[in-house]
Amino acid sequence: MQPRSVPDWLRHPPTASVRGFGLLAGFEAMARGILISVMPLEIYRALGAAALVSEVYFLVGLLSLSTGLMVPYLTRFVPRRRVYAGGCVMFATGAGLGALGGPLAMVAALALVTAATVTIFVCFNAYVLDHIAKSDLGRCETSRMFFGAFGWTVGPWLGVALLDVWRPLPFGISALAVLAMLGVFQWQRLGNGRLITRARGPAPNPLAWLPRFAAQPRLVAGWLFAVVRSCGWWVYVVYLPIFALERGLGDSLGGMLLSVSNGMLFATPLMLAWMQRRSIRQAVRTGFSVAGALFLVAALMGSWLSGTVAAVAALALASVFLVLLDISAGLPFLLAVKPSERTEMSAIYASFRDVSGIVTPGVAWLVLLAAPLTGVFALAGVGLLGCAHLAGRLHPRLGTVRAREIPLPQGQETG
Repeated sequence: MQPRSVPDWLRHPPTASVRGFGLLAGFEAMARGILISVMPLEIYRALGAAALVSEVYFLVGLLSLSTGLMVPYLTRFVPRRRVYAGGCVMFATGAGLGALGGPLAMVAALALVTAATVTIFVCFNAYVLDHIAKSDLGRCETSRMFFGAFGWTVGPWLGVALLDVWRPLPFGISALAVLAMLGVFQWQRLGNGRLITRARGPAPNPLAWLPRFAAQPRLVAGWLFAVVRSCGWWVYVVYLPIFALERGLGDSLGGMLLSVSNGMLFATPLMLAWMQRRSIRQAVRTGFSVAGALFLVAALMGSWLSGTVAAVAALALASVFLVLLDISAGLPFLLAVKPSERTEMSAIYASFRDVSGIVTPGVAWLVLLAAPLTGVFALAGVGLLGCAHLAGRLHPRLGTVRAREIPLPQGQETG
């Protein structure tokens, strides 16, 4: 018999809840947000060339893709709770290496943090599907964005600001945040996930659905929208801080602008209302057209030293329309997927993150061999305008009746 003095929260183990997953997302946002603007700057300082930074990010993107594919296979042999905990420890180790500094330590830190992020992401989604009812998934996503908004808004600026106070400080805070997330995870006792009965057939392989995916132009277009939108964010997050540092604007400008851009997430209800009064096609075309034009303006103005401030301002304004694309650009794909193919096509759609993480630094690496950073801005602008042209083929009334019934895609991850 338990004594009366024992608190209820010790007598009864906590159950997984929407708020609990929101807390996990909040600590993750702080751990990642405070490093998202620090890592490109520190790697650039360690390597001394933007082309080498692109090469490193390209190779790390390949690592991220392979890690994400291996995590489900790994959980067949290692309990999921240990995989999640291992991802947290790997993240903290990467932050510790980043605090040490130096070329090898910074490259190893980026590799560990990236692999840990995708490991935690895969396990987190699996736990959500295990413990949250389908009717509450929308509320869980809203809670995740709400708890993570502070970390993504304050973190990028704070990380760069703390570099001037004491260089290891942002890395230490990131490590403490991810260890606190591990503590919350252990407290919630999520375990290894729910037991699943023996399947009647082999698990569906998303690669086997690629021909079916390629045969549906609307799905291919929706996937391309997601890839190019993510590439735009990659250029903004990684290469804008380097551009500002090269032009003598200081190392804190990139982090400050990224914080302001992430703060636009609080304006998404207004953007959603604007889109619902018009159409999905108009929203997607507007986002890609204006963002692409502003990237080209940044490339043109950045070609002269006197136009540096104007180039940065153009990129900052373009990020507002990238946020608009975070809301609208995923809807054409969601509206085109047949109910019987949602699981397989969603797995294919999710690959846009890893693909953009490989394509952007890979192409930028080649561009920087023959052109300055403004060439990367120009190429991103051309890609965004190409998607604007492709969006013109969407049906004018796409989603006008059922737009409010379609769940919004996940917002930008800043890298």
